[in-house]
Parts: sequence; C-alpha cells; structure tokens
Amino acid sequence: MKYSPQTRHLARVDPVMRRLIREVGPFALIPKVRRTPFESLARAIAFQQLHEKAAESILKRFIALFPGRRFPRPAELLTAHADAIRGAGFSGAKVLALRDLAAKTLNGTVPTGREIKTLDDDAIVERLVEVRGIGRWTVEMLLIFQLGRPDVLPVDDFGVRNGFRIAYCRRTMPTPKEVLCYGERWKPYRTAAAWYLWRAADRAKQETTVL
Repeated sequence: MKYSPQTRHLARVDPVMRRLIREVGPFALIPKVRRTPFESLARAIAFQQLHEKAAESILKRFIALFPGRRFPRPAELLTAHADAIRGAGFSGAKVLALRDLAAKTLNGTVPTGREIKTLDDDAIVERLVEVRGIGRWTVEMLLIFQLGRPDVLPVDDFGVRNGFRIAYCRRTMPTPKEVLCYGERWKPYRTAAAWYLWRAADRAKQETTVL
C-alpha cells in the first residue's frame, strides 16, 4: 500500500493506527462539493436531530420557497415569512436559528466562502459558534467535510470515541479529554486519525450485524 503523508505519520507515531491503516487501507476522505458557510450551516441546521431522508425533504420544500434559486441568499431568508419556513417542515427553534444565521452572515460574523479559506480552525470555530443552534461539533464537521482541514479531532463525536474504544481495546468509553490528550501524537493529521476511528467503529458495527 502506498502511504500518504497522513498515513505515514500516523503509522510512525502510533502502532494501533499502523494496524488500522493496514486493515482499512488508504486514507480516502474527499471533501464534498464546496458550499458557502451560510449554505453549509443552513443545511446542518436542517439535519439536526432528523433522519437524512426527512431532512432532505424539508430542504427541498424550503428551497422551493425561493423560485429560481439553487439555494436562498441570507437577505432572502430574512424577508421570508416565518410561517412559510415552518410550513416547509422546520421547527420554531430551527426557524430562529436560520434567521440568526442569515443575520450573522450579513453582518460579517459568518465569513464568506473566500474569507473562510484565510482563517485558521480556531478562528472559524470561534465565529461560527456564535450562531444560534450551531455548536462546536457542527463546525468541526464543516472543517473536515467541506473545507478539508487536516488537523481536526472532533472528540465530542460518538463515532470517534467509540472507534477509539474499539481500536484501543478499552472496556469503557473514553472521555473527550482522554481522546484529545492521546491524539496529541497524531498532529498535524488528526483529521485522518478521526477518519480511521470512524472506520473502526463502522467495521465493528458491520461485524456485529453479520453475527
């Protein structure tokens, strides 16, 4: 197997990661289609606490409120009637979150697609968690899957912690702090480490299903 810089580093500093890399194969995380931070976070709000199909249906009805648009602009969302947005399937709390997102995009708290590329990870987290309904985990998913940032370790993610428990043969679920401390050795490629931990959790789930 040809090693990438990420897998070469992880295999060198951590024998458990070296074994995972051999079992799983090459690091294969490819960032999704680029979206503006506004659109990415609006979609994240839609998906909160919902199954994928339900969230996609709500998003489709929501976008249909703005004919001719692939996705509404912040100013258009702010002028849309709250009842219409709720009619698409959003809860009252999510309508408030969407409106706050739009307002903070217009006032510059939420960076543009161009500006966000110039910011470091901590600055992005600091600014985006100011939006109602957006927490650190949501921003970390944006950093990983939209921006392709290489050194993000979402220690509050259940899959990451469960993958760590499985890969490192832990009897109990590790705390976020424990994963964070252990993960210091993975820098500057903690995103790849998180990806392998997700794969460890997925593989264990598949094996359980087969049994």
